[in-house]
Amino acid sequence: MTILDITNAQQPELAQNLSALAIRLETNSDESWIEDLHDACFGPGRFARAAFRIRERFGVDDRLSLVAELDGQPVATVKMSAINISDQNGYLLGPLATDPNRRKLGAGKALVREVVAKAFEVPSCAFVLLVGDAPYYGPLGFEPTLPERIEFPAPVDPARVLVAAKDATMIKRLNGPISQWVD
Repeated sequence: MTILDITNAQQPELAQNLSALAIRLETNSDESWIEDLHDACFGPGRFARAAFRIRERFGVDDRLSLVAELDGQPVATVKMSAINISDQNGYLLGPLATDPNRRKLGAGKALVREVVAKAFEVPSCAFVLLVGDAPYYGPLGFEPTLPERIEFPAPVDPARVLVAAKDATMIKRLNGPISQWVD
């Protein structure tokens, strides 16, 4: 039984929501909605966060900018930025944002599963990194990194730095500054 199956068995309404969930690539017409959503979820402080600075420096991979819709209405979004740490290419996940009025319907977790799977389809992607809550992301395959080993361009809580990797030893090997993806 997968994590999704367990969740669905415990919350039948979640299973119903996920059957109506569509995940698609972000389009230009989503830009205003996403900006408003980020403002509502993160406020103006988002511009000072380390993850924002990384996205600002390295951009986002449009192939991994996704939107979840329920009943044809966008409810959640996720983006990924291509990065490199310790000569290993990977992605920084975020921001992940869900409409505050549509939370706990499974859209955010479905987006994380989908975007990580798509990232790992990229042959040179070894890991997906994020700054987030372990209770939320742990069941989705993320584990804490070794404290204070990854250098962000702004302060982060080391306990919130999580990684999912193709190779389990990657967690111990990631060390140093976040830099540009190396082709």
